Amino acid sequence: MDILVIGGSRGIGLATVKAGLAAGHSMRAFARSAGKIDISDEAFTAIEGDALDTDALTTAIKGADAVIQTIGLPVNRETVFSPVDFAARATAAMITAMEGAGVRRVLAVTGFGAGRSREAMSSLERLGHGAVLGRIYDDKSNQEKLIMESGLDWTVVRPVILTNGRAKGRYAVLMTPDEWRNGLISRADVAEFLLKAVDDPTYIGADPVLSSALAR
Repeated sequence: MDILVIGGSRGIGLATVKAGLAAGHSMRAFARSAGKIDISDEAFTAIEGDALDTDALTTAIKGADAVIQTIGLPVNRETVFSPVDFAARATAAMITAMEGAGVRRVLAVTGFGAGRSREAMSSLERLGHGAVLGRIYDDKSNQEKLIMESGLDWTVVRPVILTNGRAKGRYAVLMTPDEWRNGLISRADVAEFLLKAVDDPTYIGADPVLSSALAR
C-alpha cells in the first residue's frame, strides 16, 4: 500500500513509517520536521508541511491508499491550563483534504480517556487524568467526533500509557467498552497494529483501546 502518516516525524508516527517500510509498503511522512527524518529508502517520501494547512495536506494525500493520523501536543503549562483545539482543527483540515483527494481510509490515534473511553476509567484515573491531560483530551474527544461523523472509512485507535522499546506483538485489541482498561503498550506495538488494521475491514467504524496483553 501507499500510506501517508500525518505526524510521521516522531513517536508513533515515525515508528509506523519504519514498520511500514519494513513490511514493504510505500510510506509518506507529513510533518513540519519531515525533512529531518533520517531514513534512506526509495519507498519513503518526506513531506514538510503544517497539519492545519488543507492545501498542503491535499497535495500530500493525493494518490495514497490510506492516511494514518498520529498528531499530538506536548504536556506543558499552556496545554494543561489553556484551552486546546489543535487536534480538532488539524482533523477538520485532514477530512477536507481527504475528500478533495478522493481518499477514504483513515486511522487516527487518540488515547485511552478520549471520547467514550473516558467512562471506562476508574474514578481515581479520571481525577488524575483530568487534572493534567483534561484539556488535551477534550480536544482529542472533539477530534474523534469529527472523524466518526466524517463519512470516511475510519478507525479510531486509543492506546493506553505509551512506552519505548521494540514491538513484542503481545498486546490486547479491546473492541468493546466492557473490555476497556488501562495498562502499558509500546509505540512500536501501536505501529504494528495500525499497519495490520489499515487494510482490514474488521476495523472500519471501530474505536478499540490497545492495552497490554493479560497474563495467561
